[in-house]
Amino acid sequence: MILTVTLNTALDVTYRVPRLHPHASHRVTDVTERPGGKGVNVARVLAALGHEATATGFAGGRTGAVVTELLAGCPGVTDALVPCAGTTRRTLAVVDEASGDTTQFNEPGPLIGSAEWTAFLGRYEDLLAGARAVALCGSLPPGVPVGAYAVLVRAARAAGVPVLLDTSGEALRRGVAARPEVIKPNAAELAELTGSRDPLPATRDARRRGAHAVVTSLGPDGLLAATAQGTWQAAPPRVLSGNPTGAGDSAVAGLLSALTEGLDWPARLIRAVALSAATVCAPAAGEFDPRTYEEVRGSVKVTQAG
Repeated sequence: MILTVTLNTALDVTYRVPRLHPHASHRVTDVTERPGGKGVNVARVLAALGHEATATGFAGGRTGAVVTELLAGCPGVTDALVPCAGTTRRTLAVVDEASGDTTQFNEPGPLIGSAEWTAFLGRYEDLLAGARAVALCGSLPPGVPVGAYAVLVRAARAAGVPVLLDTSGEALRRGVAARPEVIKPNAAELAELTGSRDPLPATRDARRRGAHAVVTSLGPDGLLAATAQGTWQAAPPRVLSGNPTGAGDSAVAGLLSALTEGLDWPARLIRAVALSAATVCAPAAGEFDPRTYEEVRGSVKVTQAG
């Protein structure tokens, strides 16, 4: 089983409109609702790849009940969400069909009390006993300590479970010092962590801060990875148009699934890039287009960097 942690789970709502105009009313052509948050998206992609996935984090209120109900309909994903008194947030993505651009609105998460955080820690440690790998993903809801991911990384390492951390800001800064197996920032998050906007030295600098490996998302240019075995860049054969929401989460699923299968780093990057590209062509986060995945996977270019 691969465990995914989404402390700030969400109900992802996607609107599609013919064209998005500021200060105007719009007729929505399609609406989709999905259980969301970065780690939940990762779990859904892992399940689609044939891996058993368990999703944990917090869920509360009416929105949390909808998330739980929808998660029950996701084959291959086990719900291990911990109840909270607050209401789970919503995220709203508005897709402009004319341009392909997406505008995102993210609500704040619920306030998590100290007793709820303690209950989560107990659930997390129990789940680690059956986990082959862990993904720690996304923002922290109010009330959760800023060093929460560092605590979770250390618990996973103590249990002998490799952990991938995908977050930003101070949560990333503290988490990387706990020495996770992999961190996966995007270029902006990496620059904030290291102070450098040059991806190659910044990726290597982030690794020196504690992570065993750093995989940086470069958007349409693919992934840059600095590891103990070498440094590589993996790029898709062409730029794909569509909805990029969730593409990074699919990359995390690719990296973790390949890690548990014992694949080498170039193969991990090929899978991650192909899944990320295939998610751009899918209607919502946590999904990928199988045909695009197979097409891109056979054409990803991996080169040694630096």
